[in-house]
Amino acid sequence: MGFGTAGRNRGGDDKAAHRGNPARFLEREVQAACAATRQDAGGPAIPDESLVHNYVVEAGLSSRLPKGIRIWDETLRDGEQTPGVTFSPEEKLEIARLLDEIGIPIIDVGIPVVSKEEARAVKTLANAGLDATVLAASRIVRRDIDACIDCGVDEIALFIASSDLHLRYKLRMSRDQVLDAAVRETEYASAHGLRVSFVTEDTFRSDLGFVARLYRACIDAGAIRAVVCDTVGVMTPSAVSWFVGQLRPRLGAVELSFHGHNDFGLAVANTLAACEAGVLVPHATVNGLGERAGNASLEELVMALDTLYGYETGIEPSRLYELSRLVERLSGVPVGVSKPIVGYNAFSHESGIHADGIVKHAATYEPIQPERIGRTRQFIFGKHTGTAAVEEKLRGHEIQATKSQVERLVHLIKDFAESKSKDEQQTFVEQYRYREERRRGVSDEEFWVLARKAGIPVAEGSR
Repeated sequence: MGFGTAGRNRGGDDKAAHRGNPARFLEREVQAACAATRQDAGGPAIPDESLVHNYVVEAGLSSRLPKGIRIWDETLRDGEQTPGVTFSPEEKLEIARLLDEIGIPIIDVGIPVVSKEEARAVKTLANAGLDATVLAASRIVRRDIDACIDCGVDEIALFIASSDLHLRYKLRMSRDQVLDAAVRETEYASAHGLRVSFVTEDTFRSDLGFVARLYRACIDAGAIRAVVCDTVGVMTPSAVSWFVGQLRPRLGAVELSFHGHNDFGLAVANTLAACEAGVLVPHATVNGLGERAGNASLEELVMALDTLYGYETGIEPSRLYELSRLVERLSGVPVGVSKPIVGYNAFSHESGIHADGIVKHAATYEPIQPERIGRTRQFIFGKHTGTAAVEEKLRGHEIQATKSQVERLVHLIKDFAESKSKDEQQTFVEQYRYREERRRGVSDEEFWVLARKAGIPVAEGSR
């Protein structure tokens, strides 16, 4: 199992062509949309000229990205820590194989000390012959590290909290005690042949001087990568840029990695800002799974780098939707209807104004073509439908209709949509809420049953 993506180019010749001139890439999206529009809807040819500006490139922001960015996938570790989610070893292997096939270079597959099944999963993936680097996570605890060594992984992510809040109330350790333990266990893991990524929890709420001292000590002890974490998602892109800019010079030439949570909906934006500031290894999870509000979404990060920055990630976009659906099915967590890239509405149009624009030129209301990620667009017929979508549907079925017939059909669709009862939708919402409560691990009733089975004296009426 190799480290990184050296020698791999899974992006194809078209991707290779745009690396030399990223300013042209968003324009190519427009031209591709133009071609699709001409083919599918019979629209007029539009000259191959720049019809849109991409100020990410034009303002020079894309040039800030370092060469050699490699995405570290956390779906099988942090993603599985989504409340109520568990993956069997076989399910982890199925997800890992697809991650590997699309070109993900680093995969964190779990924390083997958690359970026997988790250890079996980690060992299975470590021996699955993946091209990706297979990594396992561990606390700064000797038995955790030994469990990773026994599984035969390529790398280990050693983590410990660094903020004074965590040190005082969670770890009950001093800064010196944390530093000593971190150095000792980094040396131990390195001595046993593991490449060490040293991770601080709650980095961005920690004292910057202490964080730098802690990382430097662990780098001296053998760590090859420093992972900074916005553990509770409190940073903004400008704050991430500032923090990374302050930290990088203090750590020397070590590789930087960023792990961001989505508590304020900023995980992907913060991750991009971290990359602009020089981070080489951003973390992400499929569908944005993870603790609380989740992590940076893999598919959003990949497509933002690919399309907005014109950056070659080495990851195949055409299978991102397939990957999303697989993780949705195995995790049991439905993808949000309005989620970017893979949400059910991401390429759906109802508004008459939008549908008219899409029929004439797809790029008017779609920043990327759905086919690029293995999807198709949909026209939804309802209250806001206009004649363009109706005409397009009829044309697709080779049905002729007069202007007055189309207008009559539009009115009938609007009237029908507005007259429909919402009972079915509201029932679905209630069922979904009930299901979510039941899905989240062990129910309250099941908890007390298991407590009695464990020999704990629980009264029969306990609920």
